[in-house]
Amino acid sequence: MENFKFGLISIIAIAGIGLLGFWAFTTLERGDVSVYRQKQQALEERNRALEKEVAELKSELGTLEAEQEQAALALNNQNTPPAETPAPAPSTTTYKNQTLINELEKLVKDNVYMKVGSKGTRVGTIQKFLNLYNKTAKPVDNDYGAGLKTDVMAYQKAAGTTADGETGPVTYKKMIEWLKKQG
Repeated sequence: MENFKFGLISIIAIAGIGLLGFWAFTTLERGDVSVYRQKQQALEERNRALEKEVAELKSELGTLEAEQEQAALALNNQNTPPAETPAPAPSTTTYKNQTLINELEKLVKDNVYMKVGSKGTRVGTIQKFLNLYNKTAKPVDNDYGAGLKTDVMAYQKAAGTTADGETGPVTYKKMIEWLKKQG
């Protein structure tokens, strides 16, 4: 009986050691795999940091664009002729959408071209015009997306210009003409 107990305990001990060895073999990894995993974690952390930095830069860019517009306006005001120089007679015709007309005229003057992917307040000017033209209330998000391209193409086709979905001085002039016809 003693031999039986000893044999049974020996078998259990050998099985335990075998299971422990199997566990160690399956869970341990080679050194290069461990290094790879550490590098991957470091890269993922760096990627998150870069994404945060890009978001901050985009925010700064928006601020810089606003500051640039203000600086341009200030420079424009500095270049105003002195009081002795007679100023040109102001236009006596004022339209109900004069602000939008002025914004579009600035786009013509600055020779601005926009297409899908363009962003900023200039895109918002086009969105405001198309809301007025189409009698819609789509959000003005200052982002030239596929929906805006479709709306621009429809307007260009109706206005008799090249319907490519990209805006430039020709399209802006047609928009100004339409606004002026509205009064």
